[in-house]
Amino acid sequence: MTHPGEITRRQLIRRIGMTAFVAGPGAGLLSACATAGTGGGEATTAPATSLAASANPKNPFGVDAKKPLEVAIFSGAYGDAYAKDLHEQLYKKTFPEAAITHTATQEIGTQLRPRLVAGDPPDVINNSGPKSMDLAALAAEGHLADLTPLFDAPSIDDPAKKVRDTVTPAVLTNANVTGKDLVLNYTVSHRALWYNAKLFADKGWAVPTTWEQFTALGETAKGEGILLFAYPGQKGPYYQLWNVLYTAAKIGGNQVILDIDNLVDNAWNAEPMKRAVTVWADVQAKYGDKAYFGLDHTQTQIKQLQNKLLFYPVGSWIENEMAKDKPKDFEYAIAPIPEVTGSDQMPYGAIQVGVGENFVVAAKGKNPQGGLEYLRIMLSKEGARGFTEMTKNVTVVNGAAEGVDLPAGLMSAARAQDKAGQNIITEARFEGWYKELFDYGTEQINVVMAGRITPEEFCANMQKKADAVKKDESVTKQTRSQ
Repeated sequence: MTHPGEITRRQLIRRIGMTAFVAGPGAGLLSACATAGTGGGEATTAPATSLAASANPKNPFGVDAKKPLEVAIFSGAYGDAYAKDLHEQLYKKTFPEAAITHTATQEIGTQLRPRLVAGDPPDVINNSGPKSMDLAALAAEGHLADLTPLFDAPSIDDPAKKVRDTVTPAVLTNANVTGKDLVLNYTVSHRALWYNAKLFADKGWAVPTTWEQFTALGETAKGEGILLFAYPGQKGPYYQLWNVLYTAAKIGGNQVILDIDNLVDNAWNAEPMKRAVTVWADVQAKYGDKAYFGLDHTQTQIKQLQNKLLFYPVGSWIENEMAKDKPKDFEYAIAPIPEVTGSDQMPYGAIQVGVGENFVVAAKGKNPQGGLEYLRIMLSKEGARGFTEMTKNVTVVNGAAEGVDLPAGLMSAARAQDKAGQNIITEARFEGWYKELFDYGTEQINVVMAGRITPEEFCANMQKKADAVKKDESVTKQTRSQ
């Protein structure tokens, strides 16, 4: 029986499948501890490789049944068993004579970038994690296969439907890199502040909705030896860069982030951006601990599981990532960013929702046709449902996870998404478009949060870097309108 105000799993999956991810083309994200990653080389106009479809709906890409396939997976929050034990086995079921090489690593860019340059890449790459590769650079160098044939191919579950008609719309809007559909984002994620709902219930604490309530709770928590907030300064400072950007959008609306992505003059010096950096630097100074600047994401997340900190800025992948370490008295729940000014452009309850965990097919691989078929298998209901069962994370395939037992944190995120309605904070696309700028931001966020520069200096430094990127003719420029 469903209690008033609760939602069923069916409603959850329907909502995730049908939500407009109303930030539109800006609704995507790189999840599971993902950033746009490393990359290099000057931007060129090298076209993506396009693979023509065959007339056979059961083999639309004309895969050679005996040709080997290599799959490289980022073994982060989701692990790699979903690929090795599920998706690769489904591929083998279709092509039993095809040998599959499986590679799992947390050093995607370090290990695979040289292979791409050498012309010997894996066929399918899960480009995720702190060492992921710069998609814009890979696109410019012609390393990524065009996924348009994939989206136009018949669905495995219903050949009368195209693959593009079986996934959330945000998949298609976020597939585009430098004008072509080159990336498949596979998961749905929610980013905001995460906390232990059981601790709050035991203490009788309410989730703060205003900044005054937020800092007042900080004083209360400090009296009990608990930090109000922390983020990982090593292998995860971009969590706080995201948090500051989302806070700026909360204050000034999504246009703040759109202007940053579009390299608009003085976008980083906008007042909402300065205010966002200021309030979070103040929280760090009064209710944080600089020792966390020396911790990575896993170490910081363990501290939260020990109730040594209340709020942590991350995405909904955290629940699965910490499943083995999570004690029984810890229940993940999501909290929107509190009202900062009393007149924020976006109301309390706005959160960031989108798609992420990107996969690409190597254009210069030995079996790009097999790579496309592998992604088509991932986008089948069997492939998607199995992923959700194994990782407790929902995919972009509509209806594939109905009936799966979903954890408390994801249900909390779904309720938050429901309350947010049309108030969805967009993600910052410059993360993938201008990796050099994003990497610089992850460095500078530690500096300002540590109090070594002022919020005004942070914004000025970021603007100077953005101006340099804008003037660099070797960098392919991209724009967005929503």
